[in-house]
Amino acid sequence: MTGNNFNTKRRFVTCTELDRISCLPENLIDSILEKLPVQDVVRTHVLSKSWRYKWTTLSSLVLDKHFSEKFAKNEAFGHNGFITISNQIFNFLKGPLLKLHLHIPNISLDSFQEVDQWILSLSRDGVIRELILTNLNQRYQLPCYLFRCLELRKLELENCIIKSPLDFQGFLYLKDLVLRNIQFGANLHGTILNLPQLKVLKLSACTNVYNFKIKSTSLYKLTVLYCPDATLLQLLHSKCLSAVGIGFILPIQGVERINLATLLSNMPCLVLFLIDGYFLEFSIAENIPKWLPHPANSLKTLSLRNFKFGDLYQLQGVLCMLRNSPNLGQLNVNNQVKSGLWNVHLDLDVKPALTYLEASNYLDQTMNRLKTIEIIHVESSSPLLLFIKLLLEHSPTLEKISIQPRVTADAQEKYNFAKDVMRLPRASSKAELHYLDP
Repeated sequence: MTGNNFNTKRRFVTCTELDRISCLPENLIDSILEKLPVQDVVRTHVLSKSWRYKWTTLSSLVLDKHFSEKFAKNEAFGHNGFITISNQIFNFLKGPLLKLHLHIPNISLDSFQEVDQWILSLSRDGVIRELILTNLNQRYQLPCYLFRCLELRKLELENCIIKSPLDFQGFLYLKDLVLRNIQFGANLHGTILNLPQLKVLKLSACTNVYNFKIKSTSLYKLTVLYCPDATLLQLLHSKCLSAVGIGFILPIQGVERINLATLLSNMPCLVLFLIDGYFLEFSIAENIPKWLPHPANSLKTLSLRNFKFGDLYQLQGVLCMLRNSPNLGQLNVNNQVKSGLWNVHLDLDVKPALTYLEASNYLDQTMNRLKTIEIIHVESSSPLLLFIKLLLEHSPTLEKISIQPRVTADAQEKYNFAKDVMRLPRASSKAELHYLDP
């Protein structure tokens, strides 16, 4: 500009300089891509030439429920659109996978041939650390080469058949094992799988569990739900167990009875114990001792599911647990019905339970550490009222008790029960009563 003393120079910025994301460290780029849905990750190839093939080197691949349903809906790309698209993604990947989440939707599959090939590629790479496979089709028999993935740290399987090779010794680095709706093959019978690093084991709705024998001295969290043929004492071999959840969901008959005293003796470090009423009823002896030979001294939280206060045997079982848990700080009872699994037994005869509670003080133990009680989704009843009365009388350090009636309770029923609970004497002057609206 004429007359301007400033010597200005216009600087042109190149496209390369504007592409700041390409200058990010590779590990940061990988971290960003792993957090995106896979379809968005593939779209990054249009950002620039340097991004064209970045997605093909991903070490983590998530083909989850949201991804699979997108292609299964309206038969996108044909009735096996999910398989077609997933196959293309696997074929484009160049580097080995460390993590794979695979959700197989309920589509018309002639076979699991492609899935077998994907697992075969994982076993060839030999570095997979985390595998989550959920299957909504017919049960999928896992190929034997899954057991070559010896670097696994986390394995989660649903609706599969497990038949390990005879020479399989175990996953030496596996820490988390979650198995849902799994059928264990007869070839596992008598074979002990070595899982020395296993910390968490969850079994749900599995069959032939007695064939599944593991050896792990590091297990600290165990959950076994609706596995009626599970040999629990063989699973409860780790002295490190601190959190255990066991539920039968339905009444169980025809299997060997488990003694509660023996069970607790196997878990000296137990801190959290979640059980349902059917398991509690199943695990008590006919003549329940007042004091168990091995009290649960470490137990801090006792959670009950599907517990019937009007069932004499279940009531005797929980009072036995309370007497023998001197350091218990929290008691939870949750009777929420889920998917029609709970067998409610509305015609239960509560007279024996009432007689038992009214006859004398069957708790006979001061709960000096009990601070919180939560009883939710329960039906108002005389046995429940007497049970609450028993707890309030023997809990001098209680700080809070929360009660929530069942959703179907009418307004008058809720009002009457709340009024009765408010009148109960309390050993703790600090105890707050919270009566929750369902």
